[in-house]
Amino acid sequence: MEDAPHGQKRSRDRDQDDDSGGGGEEAGKAGGSGGENQERSVSEASGDQSPNQMELDDDDFQETRPQTKRSRTLPPHQNLIEIVKGNGDLIPKAVKIWVERYEASPRLATSELLSMLFEACGAKYSIKQELLDETDVDDVVVALVNLARAGEVEDYQISRKKELRNFKENLVSFWNNLILECQNGPLFDKVLFDKCMDYIIALSCTPPRVYRQTATLMGLQLVTSFISVANTLGSQRETTQRQLNAESKKRADGPRVESLNKRLSVTHEQITTLEDMMRKIFTGLFVHRYRDIDPEIRMSCIQSLGIWISSYPSLFLQDLYLKYLGWTLNDKAAGVRKASLLALRKLYEMDENVPTLGLFTERFSNRMIEMADDVDMPAAVCAIGLVKQLLRHQLIPDDALGPLYDLLIDQPQEIRRAIGELVYDHLIAQKFNSSPSGLSGHEDSSSEIHIFRMLQILREFSTDPILSVYVIDDVWEYMKAMKDWKCIISMLLDQNPRTGSTNDEDSTNLIRLLFASVRKAVGEKIIPSTDNRKQYHSKAQREMFENNRKDITVAMMKNYPQLLRKFMADKAKVSSLVEIIMFMKLELYSLKRQEQNFKAAVRFIKDAFFMNGEKEALRSCVKAITFCASESKGELQDFSRGKLKDLEDNLLDKLTSAIKEVKDGNDEYSLLVNLKRLYELQLLKPVLVESMYDEFALTLHNFRNLDEEVICFLLLNMHMYVAWSLHSIINCETVSEASLSSLILKRDILFEEVSYFLNGVEEPRKYGNQLSLRICALLAEEWCLFRKSNFDSTKLEMLGYCPDNVMLKKYWKLCEGIFNTSDETDEEDESKEYVEETSRDVAAIAACKLVTSDVLPKDYLGPEIISHLVMHGPSVTEIIKNLITYLRKTEDDISSIYLESLKRCYQRYASELSCDSGESRADKFLEECRELAGRLSGMYIGAARNKHRLEILSVVKEGVEFAFRDAPKQLLFLEVAILPFATRLSVADIMDIKSEVQRRIVHVNTDEDPSGWRPCFTFLETLEEKCSKNEDLQDDKERAAVRRRGRPRKRPETERKRLFDEQSGSDEDESMSGGSDKEDKGDYVDEDAPLIETIRSAARRRALRDNRERSKGR
Repeated sequence: MEDAPHGQKRSRDRDQDDDSGGGGEEAGKAGGSGGENQERSVSEASGDQSPNQMELDDDDFQETRPQTKRSRTLPPHQNLIEIVKGNGDLIPKAVKIWVERYEASPRLATSELLSMLFEACGAKYSIKQELLDETDVDDVVVALVNLARAGEVEDYQISRKKELRNFKENLVSFWNNLILECQNGPLFDKVLFDKCMDYIIALSCTPPRVYRQTATLMGLQLVTSFISVANTLGSQRETTQRQLNAESKKRADGPRVESLNKRLSVTHEQITTLEDMMRKIFTGLFVHRYRDIDPEIRMSCIQSLGIWISSYPSLFLQDLYLKYLGWTLNDKAAGVRKASLLALRKLYEMDENVPTLGLFTERFSNRMIEMADDVDMPAAVCAIGLVKQLLRHQLIPDDALGPLYDLLIDQPQEIRRAIGELVYDHLIAQKFNSSPSGLSGHEDSSSEIHIFRMLQILREFSTDPILSVYVIDDVWEYMKAMKDWKCIISMLLDQNPRTGSTNDEDSTNLIRLLFASVRKAVGEKIIPSTDNRKQYHSKAQREMFENNRKDITVAMMKNYPQLLRKFMADKAKVSSLVEIIMFMKLELYSLKRQEQNFKAAVRFIKDAFFMNGEKEALRSCVKAITFCASESKGELQDFSRGKLKDLEDNLLDKLTSAIKEVKDGNDEYSLLVNLKRLYELQLLKPVLVESMYDEFALTLHNFRNLDEEVICFLLLNMHMYVAWSLHSIINCETVSEASLSSLILKRDILFEEVSYFLNGVEEPRKYGNQLSLRICALLAEEWCLFRKSNFDSTKLEMLGYCPDNVMLKKYWKLCEGIFNTSDETDEEDESKEYVEETSRDVAAIAACKLVTSDVLPKDYLGPEIISHLVMHGPSVTEIIKNLITYLRKTEDDISSIYLESLKRCYQRYASELSCDSGESRADKFLEECRELAGRLSGMYIGAARNKHRLEILSVVKEGVEFAFRDAPKQLLFLEVAILPFATRLSVADIMDIKSEVQRRIVHVNTDEDPSGWRPCFTFLETLEEKCSKNEDLQDDKERAAVRRRGRPRKRPETERKRLFDEQSGSDEDESMSGGSDKEDKGDYVDEDAPLIETIRSAARRRALRDNRERSKGR
């Protein structure tokens, strides 16, 4: 099979000779005025012209096209075009009437049909019936192109008129009905449809896009309808052949045999005629239009080709036609690629087509697999469906699918689901294998075998539970075995004789699978979505989820305690296993009289809490037992609450014992683990034991050399105690003064301990990054909880708190130290349990929260935070951008915050420069200041420049004042920080700023320190250049406004109007606009302007250029 032609320009499909413009006029006379037609055939015309001449585009004509006129008065009876434009239900009757007219008067009816064809393309043009045979197709086409050039065409396909909304469908229906009505007569007279095809093919090759679109639509429908007739005739031929064979056995000859032979010959001849007409349209229209510049035309061609091949394979199912589907897999338009994929998928679905597709598959299968990762999601999903068909027929090897399996975890949901279906069909159900290894028949479809194969896939992702969940989510919809709860449980308990005992890795994956499947079955999302929209389910879905919840409970009721007993000490499994009870219907335990199993499960959950010390296991146990205590009913609820209270009491006893061990000089591990348990418990419920709080404070005060992690969890638990105490006071109707005093005392003790460690983290290497982050987040939370605005003018006013300036500066210094932590340090902490609570983002969020919550004055912390906008990576940048958005909405004086942030950033550069720590480091700070100014000024674009003019002006004026405060030392601030804002102002404001700066240096001897004053001159030169450009542009706009009245017109492009004098293709023509025009926009002079205006504009530009050169010379 040949490859797609590369590097060739689109050729003209039908050509004209050099004097074709005159031919157009002659054709117009011949068609509309009765003049003589030129004596030239289509074949002669096609040989006279050179390639790439006619396929320009209708865009060339849209500039001069007038508005659509009202249609002329109709005759008493509607003509064909009015039927097509109107009610499509009338088309079959209108076609029958027209065929009767054709049989009575062929010339008149043909003229009427061609007029309808031309007007369907948008041009009102007719050919007199007496000149029908003499009129040359090319002359008519040239005349029609001239009409388009004059703007006298109307595009019905894109019209917004209500009566034309079904025009495209009606036009297709008309030609289909016409061919079906003519199949017993005019279809095979080799006159009517030959003439129609000549005009359709010729119009499909013209420059106006409206002609190409409509002619292509009609031509493609002709082939589709021809195929319908050919299939009917083919069935008749087969029937006739059978009758002839049967009759020949009775007698060798006779009138019956002769009649059947004649009928068979006529039918065969008609089929041959139809196939010749199909080939004519294919070679004259399709092979050119499938490469058209308009993607809609290309897509309709490929869609039609797919229909032709599948509905008439005897002609089209061969490499001569298939190659076009393969070539368009590389089309730049996603719709065309998708159309090709859909056509191919339909072909491969038919088993009888596969042998013929062998060479095509060998040539293009790699491209089909590559398209599974297409940039267009619908096209990629179609490609995955096509790959499934290739696998079904075993046309591609398994090792070619490796890149596809990577998409299980890497793509949008639609693609992941499509790959999941492929994985299920190919690897789990093994639908595409002719002889599955090991098992066959009904055994191969059993749940055990499918789950076992799924586990083989999950082994590839055992080290990453998140990736495992992605794979499970992708396959869940198609794999019914995932909802066979009893089968999964029996495999976990090693009670299944078919699969035997599972190893530790498979058990872990099986519990992940069970937990994820349970959540999916009750409507939970197991993959976090990109949006935070709330899920809404229909009534039927909610009923299904409720039924699934019942099925899960019934299936697990008896065996759940056994699973907990077996795996509760396994940290990799216990978390998922324990949380399953939260998706069960707990009242069924009472209805099924399984209370003992419920109680056993709760006991095991409590035991698991004390057997594990990892965050996930502890958090899951707390959530599960709290759920049981709140959602169960009656006796079961009392039992659950009792066990929760026992858990709390046991935990406090263990903490007391652990603290005693630390006091005795023993290991701190027991204290750390139990502090983690208490912290996880306090995240869901209060544990307000005052004596324990005092023990924590005393331990922190007396043992300053505790492990950093132990200090963190002591402070966290104290913070949780204070937060729950405040919560209880706020929600209490009557509050005693003693309880308020107690809370304030506890809060002050916490602040005292935090202050001690806050001073400690400033000492190098005394504590690690974890404690710094915990203190940063904890202080922000406490200050927000007790901010004065919460309690002003209330009975709890004494609880209000605001940190002093010394504390605030220490806090910000701590935040800056965290921001400056290297990325490598963050990567080292990724393996830690609470990594999401101990990253730089936490410090950024905490600091921003203090500003947005009005805890602290915005004029200090706001600029400090914003000054770090571009310094610490994309995640911190995004957090600070959100703060800026908030301040822009709520803060009136945002300009002062911007200016202060620029000053802070510049002062870091100046401080670094004075320390002589190296030019490279100082240059880095300077570049950060420049980038910060660019980011902040970049928020004023378009209409925002005028809307926020005063803000920009304030930043510039105050910035100039700051820069000249210690000139020339700080003048670099002008160039680096203020210039991006100044260039956002209008010309008048820029002139004022420039005058102000010039006034400041008029009596200064700048030659004493040229390098120091250079930023000032750079600032002035840039402003002057900006003024000159804007002034020149404004003058041009004002002159244009004076010259023109009403709606501005596009500038005519005369070179693109010479349709038949130069060689140019439609694809090249569209690409002509833009490039050079944009480059020369600055020097553009309107050709219609008076000569004096052109001279003045040129003189002004020369004067401005001379001024700039003199400034540079100074």
